Amino acid sequence: MIQSQEPAYSHSNPEMMEKIKELVAFTGTDPQSLAADLVSQIIYSSLKILNTDYDLGQLKLMTRAFKEMRYAYQVFNEHRKGRCVSIFGSARTPESHPDFQIAKAFSLAISSKGWTCMTGAADGIMRAGLEGAQKDASFGLSIRLPFENTTHTLLAGDPRLINFRYFFTRKLMFLSHSDAVAAFPGGVGTQDELFEVLTLMQTGKANIVPVILLEGEEGTYWKAWEDYVHHNLLNTGWISPDDLHFYYRAPSVQQAVDHIEQFYRRYHSSRYVKDTLVIRLLTPLTVEQIALLNDEFRTLMKQGYIYPTKPLEEEKDHLDLPRIAFEHNRKGFGLLRALIDRVNAF
Repeated sequence: MIQSQEPAYSHSNPEMMEKIKELVAFTGTDPQSLAADLVSQIIYSSLKILNTDYDLGQLKLMTRAFKEMRYAYQVFNEHRKGRCVSIFGSARTPESHPDFQIAKAFSLAISSKGWTCMTGAADGIMRAGLEGAQKDASFGLSIRLPFENTTHTLLAGDPRLINFRYFFTRKLMFLSHSDAVAAFPGGVGTQDELFEVLTLMQTGKANIVPVILLEGEEGTYWKAWEDYVHHNLLNTGWISPDDLHFYYRAPSVQQAVDHIEQFYRRYHSSRYVKDTLVIRLLTPLTVEQIALLNDEFRTLMKQGYIYPTKPLEEEKDHLDLPRIAFEHNRKGFGLLRALIDRVNAF
């Protein structure tokens, strides 16, 4: 959920900011535009580093991370078409394993619906995801690791293959461009990716998207994982029952695809305008349906009620879509996931 515009940046050196604005104007950009202001803040923050005691290692990390983010966003802006699903799973899964076969079948099925498959571009499950989707419906986000072949040859030389030095910039790109996540059995890295997705949705730091858990026939990996979640997290009170809405253990490829499509049956996207959560829809709700939402999800509201609305003044995209909105208390994001399900089920 995209946050509303932050308050104006505080500048302790107005003279420096004027110089930066002159530089921005030199590029042919209007220095009064919002984009120019945001870039000016980046330049200003960078110049402030020179007057402090950062060591060279810290400077290199900040520089490389910023370069990775800038380049990755450029690639996505140029080549992304339609919705994307991120596919997580072990790089060590052999081709003969049922998990590999079902990952390949899933990527083939979801790409046939017009989706792009995004993987880590390595072997195992990631290779299966690329093979099923084929090259023209794939993105590869590779990480440099010394102990495994990090780039599947299917995307070699393709501009949609992005190489990362840092896990945190790579995961940012996965999460900021994912409209769904499909997780297959894997090791520590797979669990790290899955739990980060769940954590960010649970805390309202990432868009709510469908998360699918899928594995080969007769597999027990996700049943054991779910038992762990129930026994060690839910039963001890470390998560709430509503948090279980964030994932779906799919019995088959078809049910996984159906679950993702159902999530976007009526729901399109959402964003915050200050404390107002605006939910964009593909088709409008009736007065009676909105009344039911108010009855069932009252605890999500800071004040007031859910109401239909036109695009708010701060919104600049998807202006043709119908909307509902309410003052969200920024709590209970698992219940908010249930609200989206209810909207789609009408």
